[in-house]
Amino acid sequence: MTEATSPAYRIERDSMGERQIPGSAYYGIQTLRATENFPISGIKPLPTYVDACVLIKKATAQANGELGCIPEDIAQVIVQAADEVLAGKFRDQFVVDVYQAGAGTSHHMNVNEVLANRALEILGDEKGNYQRISPNDHVNYGQSTNDVIPTAIRIGGLLAIDRTLYPALSNAIAVLENKALEFQDIVKSGRTHLQDAVPVRLGDSFRAWAQILSEHKMRIETAAVDLTKLGLGGSAAGTGLNTHPQYRDRVAQILSQLINQPLQPAPNMMAAMQSMAPFVNVSGALRNLAQDCVKISHDLRLMDSGPKTGLKEIQVPPVQPGSSIMPGKYNPVMAEMTSMVCFQVMGYDSAIALAAQAGQLELNVMMPLIAYNLIHSIGILGNTLAALTSQCLGGITANRDRTLAYAEGSLALVTALNPHIGYLNAAAVAKESLESGKSLRQIVLERGLMSPEKLAEVLDLQKMSAMPQLSQHQP
Repeated sequence: MTEATSPAYRIERDSMGERQIPGSAYYGIQTLRATENFPISGIKPLPTYVDACVLIKKATAQANGELGCIPEDIAQVIVQAADEVLAGKFRDQFVVDVYQAGAGTSHHMNVNEVLANRALEILGDEKGNYQRISPNDHVNYGQSTNDVIPTAIRIGGLLAIDRTLYPALSNAIAVLENKALEFQDIVKSGRTHLQDAVPVRLGDSFRAWAQILSEHKMRIETAAVDLTKLGLGGSAAGTGLNTHPQYRDRVAQILSQLINQPLQPAPNMMAAMQSMAPFVNVSGALRNLAQDCVKISHDLRLMDSGPKTGLKEIQVPPVQPGSSIMPGKYNPVMAEMTSMVCFQVMGYDSAIALAAQAGQLELNVMMPLIAYNLIHSIGILGNTLAALTSQCLGGITANRDRTLAYAEGSLALVTALNPHIGYLNAAAVAKESLESGKSLRQIVLERGLMSPEKLAEVLDLQKMSAMPQLSQHQP
């Protein structure tokens, strides 16, 4: 029966009794109960998490069909239904709130029911005819929420990292490197403690940010290796009950091909089911990245502050009016947004840590929270970096006159005089300059502390701000 000719309702039964299900719905009775039990946030499962769960169901159906655990024709139609969902269909059928039954059973059964009912429809049968294709006995053969959900978090994390975070990080790094080259000859005042410091190159500031992001990308890559070891096949408690002896290896092989990742069965199924350490590890790497992204976003705001009463060493692209009352005002909104997202990621990381330590015995029942927070963190960080790069970093321009004026007027230039006139003399020169308004150069010459030629050589801003070249042997 097609959706167009479906009755208004159908009756489904589970171990608790009967319920009416909307005839057009692909979800079933257990999903309906979950929507009634958990009207909590209105937040539905993330698309990447749905992808991860459906990819698992596709791989398990294929493996179980090959191994003779379920009929091959049933396996094929489940795979077909999974492919349709992966292509973007039936996404409105995944309806369980992210705050739900422990371990994720509600969402898991939502996936099983949608795939079973779509498979029945493909065969021309009625939704809900679970004697022919069952959400439990066919779609979920040899599986448990307890091994599927931690595997889905792993797959979802890998997908989100590859689809969103890595491309955004790589692009941000490339744009920052290009800006470093563009601004390499621009000298600006350095600042430590928000006070004047020795001069630096504006290009080197951007290059330092690129290096910071590059190192975070490597840290995330290292942490993500943990996600490639799957507990799928552990079944309910890690013993592999009701699974074929070859199932663990075969389903890992199929999933590896589906997502192009070097997946393998975990060496200990119980450990993979009980410990949330891989997710804490990845989340910690995300938090680390977020903390430095906050620092960079704050630096951008400070350097762009003004235009008349701030530093205004750079101009970030104005992308929208900045005030509902002050005409002509433009704010560094992309940098502001970046900080807000990063604060959220840090909060998610704290929640993940709390959830990870809250498991008991053979299972951690807080996995739905970990799933949402981890995959969402990856996604919003990637989207944020992509937006920051396209709407801000790529269009930054430098205020050369302002940067040079600050560099030449900085009292910290006196630091370069230390080896030539001594620390105490240099401090006295700086103090007099601040009190009198005279330049450092004028005072040094008036006191006869250095010759004009030597002073010009020592206070060469380009020379003072040049970064040392790294040794070719240094990594």
